This record gives sequence, structure tokens and C-alpha cells, in this order.
Amino acid sequence: MKNISLIVNAVLAVAIGVLFILFFSLRGQVKDLDSHPLASKTGDGKIVYINIDTLYSKYDMYKDMKAMMEDKQKKMESEMSVKKNNYEKNVMDYQDKAKKGLLLRSEQEKIEQQLYGDQQNLMKISQDMQAQLAEETRVQNNKLITTIVDYLKEYNKNGAYQLILSHVYGGNMLYADVSLDITNDVIKGLNEKYKSERHNK
Repeated sequence: MKNISLIVNAVLAVAIGVLFILFFSLRGQVKDLDSHPLASKTGDGKIVYINIDTLYSKYDMYKDMKAMMEDKQKKMESEMSVKKNNYEKNVMDYQDKAKKGLLLRSEQEKIEQQLYGDQQNLMKISQDMQAQLAEETRVQNNKLITTIVDYLKEYNKNGAYQLILSHVYGGNMLYADVSLDITNDVIKGLNEKYKSERHNK
């Protein structure tokens, strides 16, 4: 049978899809903070910004989420590897017996049907795992964005800032004076809040 390569490709597709989701989705969606002006009061309020790349590298909640998703990815890959190896072993056993003439035609047809069913099941498991990881990543994205936005609302409760922007390299904001960068202060506050919430759980 020539279906082994198809299964291998399906497994590789899952791994690539998982890596894409894990390393880019969490990063990409927080750019939506650009569309959340957190203070709309009139007056001489200041416009400031947060460097999102720096926030990710130092925010403990993000690092914990990333580690959790990586662990899930490894477990899924391990599970798929076991299933794939078992399937390939069964295929090779069938091919060996068929080559040696040890099977009746009726037996060959029955085994081929079984192997085809196993192949389809393996592909479905692969797709289900990918969908599950995508859904969990989406939920983690929403938690991360909500946590940051809620904190910034509290951070700006005195209305000192009219606008808090997110800055990513290559994004819409090409230049801003470093005096407007509140990244480190925000990271400090976010980590203190996260540490307190974890301690109280």
C-alpha cells in the first residue's frame, strides 16, 4: 500500500499547524490592542505606547501560556507518533504476508479494508487535535487580551492618558519618542497582579 506517505504528511501538517498557531496566533491577535483607545476624555491627555514584543518577553502570564501550549503540542505529537508507528507496522506486516503469498484473496481484501479504515481514523484524529489546539489557543488569546486591556483601564483610571497604543516592529507606528514608552511600568504592574492572582488560587 502507498498510503504511509499520506499519513506522514498529515502528521507533519499537524506539527506545522501547531507551531504556527502557538508562536504566531498569541502574538498576532494582541495587536488588536491598537483598536482599543482606553481613555476618551478630552483635554491635554498624553498619548503613550507599549512595546508588545517586550511585553511578551517579560510578561509571566504569556510565558506560562506559551509553556502550557508547548506542552500540549508535545503530548499530541507523541500520541500521534505512537498511532502512526502502529499503523505503519500493520501495513508492513500486511505487505510482507501478501508478498510471501500467505494470505487468501479474501483475507487480503479484509485487511486492506481494515487498514483503510485505520488510515481514515488516523487522519481524523490528526484533524481533531489540530482543531482542539486552535480552539484552546483562541481562548488563551482572549484571556491574554482581556487581562491586558482590563489592567490598562485600571492603570489609566485617573485619565492621565487619552490613548495607549501597542507598538510592534514593522507595525503602523514607525516612530515615537521613548519618553512615551510605558512598557516597563505596565509589565511590572501586570506581573505583580498575575503573581498575586496565582498566589490566591
